[in-house]
Amino acid sequence: MFIRNDEPDPTLQDFRTEVRQFLTEQLPSETQRRQELGQTIGREEYGEWLKRLGSKGWLTGKWPVEHGGLGWSPDQFAVFSEELGRASAPPIQGFGPTMVGPVIYTFGTEKQKAEHLPAIVQHERFWCQGYSEPGAGSDLASLKTRAVREGDHYVVNGQKIWTSYAHWADWCFCLVRTDPDVKKQEGISFLLIDMKTPGITVRPIIGITKSHHLNEVFFEDVRVPAENLIGEENKGWTYAKFLLGNERVGTAETGKFERYLGHLRHLLSETKEDGRPLIEKPEYQRKVAELEVTLDTVKALAADQLAAAREDGSPTLMGAAALKLRSTTFQQEALQTILDVCARHTLLFETDALHPGWNGNTVGPDEMAGLLYEHLYRRAATIYGGSSEVQKNIIAKGALGL
Repeated sequence: MFIRNDEPDPTLQDFRTEVRQFLTEQLPSETQRRQELGQTIGREEYGEWLKRLGSKGWLTGKWPVEHGGLGWSPDQFAVFSEELGRASAPPIQGFGPTMVGPVIYTFGTEKQKAEHLPAIVQHERFWCQGYSEPGAGSDLASLKTRAVREGDHYVVNGQKIWTSYAHWADWCFCLVRTDPDVKKQEGISFLLIDMKTPGITVRPIIGITKSHHLNEVFFEDVRVPAENLIGEENKGWTYAKFLLGNERVGTAETGKFERYLGHLRHLLSETKEDGRPLIEKPEYQRKVAELEVTLDTVKALAADQLAAAREDGSPTLMGAAALKLRSTTFQQEALQTILDVCARHTLLFETDALHPGWNGNTVGPDEMAGLLYEHLYRRAATIYGGSSEVQKNIIAKGALGL
């Protein structure tokens, strides 16, 4: 538990109990098992789970009540997130609830709020994020996708890349360049784009995991109603930074991180070398202790962000960068250690075992294919959501004035 408060809310334990009871009753056992094994789940199964959360208002519990949320305190949201991770529940796809939703209710028009916020609350549509481009990843402000105003529409041309779940998405929130003649951060706008609009092509990217969740998205003379512009034209960089602050705090999946350590301890206990469990070897005892300290550091940084949110309603940019750095470092170090242990069983990435219905004989523990998938997938953790180098620059600028 990473909540630190000199005067803890006495209702938090009751809330934690309520969340645990809901998960026990509403999280399908088949879905939970697939998550424990690291297997894939499809759009329909995942959407059904999100709708169950939406029916409780829990997809958007931390939103203000006036925008359809439950007005959760930062501590309540932390408890909720922890319990999802501990229960092996599918993680919440944050593009709607965590990212674009708060942008819409903070900067959007009343019409935009009425159209999109209820659908996010109830999970009636999937969203994707049109940020990165082939020449604009960590240097996002260098994006080149253009949007030219023609009457009541913007005409969009360009390409986005690494677009997670674009093949599932109903809508995309997209950064576009609306003025090429000013400082690069000042010529960007934030558009909401219906993915059914003619001229949009989605092509899959099959990554190192051999799975499909990433995509390229091409825009060819895509006409987007001007009323889909968030806020002011050429002010999109402000909204983008607001959104990224929320995304980086979301990297602190402490419940899931505890499961990583649980998997590691189990593997170390069950895997033997020279007739002795690996957990008895000093080098692994030391590594487990180091990971426990790192996880405690992540929890402490998350608690600091909670304190900041209690103070002024939002996390700090520098704190979010530090949390993102430590969270992603922990993920990669924990999974690399798991990989070292799995190597004793012979490393074989059985991708067939990641799909529901697999009943073959795996090499090593049942969860090994899923853990290898996690290891491969999380190699990108220090890149997505803003690379480690970008986070270090944010910290240097904030702490040292560089």
